[in-house]
Amino acid sequence: MAEFLPEGCLAQDKENNIYMSSITTLTEAYKDQKILEARATVCDSMHNLTVDLGCIKGVIPRCEGAIGIKEGRVRDIAVISRVGRPVNFVITGFTRNECGDAVALLSREKAQRRCMDNYVSNLRVGDVVNARITHLETFGAFADIGCGIVALMPIDAISVSRIEHPRERFSVGMDIKAVIKSIENGRISLSHKELLGTWQENADMFSPGETVAGIVRSVESYGAFVELAPNLAGLAECKDSVKVGQQASVYIKSIIPQKMKVKLIIVETFDYTYTPPQPKYFFEGTHMEEFVYSPPESSRIISSSFA
Repeated sequence: MAEFLPEGCLAQDKENNIYMSSITTLTEAYKDQKILEARATVCDSMHNLTVDLGCIKGVIPRCEGAIGIKEGRVRDIAVISRVGRPVNFVITGFTRNECGDAVALLSREKAQRRCMDNYVSNLRVGDVVNARITHLETFGAFADIGCGIVALMPIDAISVSRIEHPRERFSVGMDIKAVIKSIENGRISLSHKELLGTWQENADMFSPGETVAGIVRSVESYGAFVELAPNLAGLAECKDSVKVGQQASVYIKSIIPQKMKVKLIIVETFDYTYTPPQPKYFFEGTHMEEFVYSPPESSRIISSSFA
């Protein structure tokens, strides 16, 4: 639903900007209880957020900063970390500051509550949603699924090809798609690898005899695993000085669907500062019941069920 996009998506919306063009239009948004978005500029010592509405300033009181702040279930970092970033809110009223200037009173918590009641609570396991990466930890990525409501994507759910840190796939602020993996006690867990294509869909992008680029993901006694795509890696005989994280140029010897194997020869490896690209998605639907990664020829079945 367009009203419940991740924070940062409404800032360039024409209607959003029209509402913030004057006090008159802000008053209309107040009467209609529209969810708007603007940038938070300051967090004071009491953890109240100042928001730049263009024509006037707005204030989000600490207790209105996020769902759970009032009850102590959410730490104040959820408010402090919004400085310099867009926030969603509804206008709850108007007042004047000590200088007599008009100030809008805002609530991010109310915008989130509406998003939770009318969108998030209706999500089901297997639904595909738009999300925006908010921060990265060693164990996974956190993503905004609407109005600043954040869900966790564990690191092993990001791609089939294993990574050491989510920053190898995502950057903060990146817009992605995700699958609802689980919903337990109101906590939502996300997955991503099922949208990145099956083994066959990925293998079809390559042909034996080609020399292509890859990333060394692990080095074992029997060889080095080189990632060709987020959901596809091949095995090459190890060479001296090959290290995890290096870029590699590799020659494709063979592609074997029955064994889900891609055999490679490392031509050269080199150090390189890697910036994760926007993910390429193979699944374009809005709901997924099951994902079967393995090709039909393979006796080994790798799948995910969202039933």
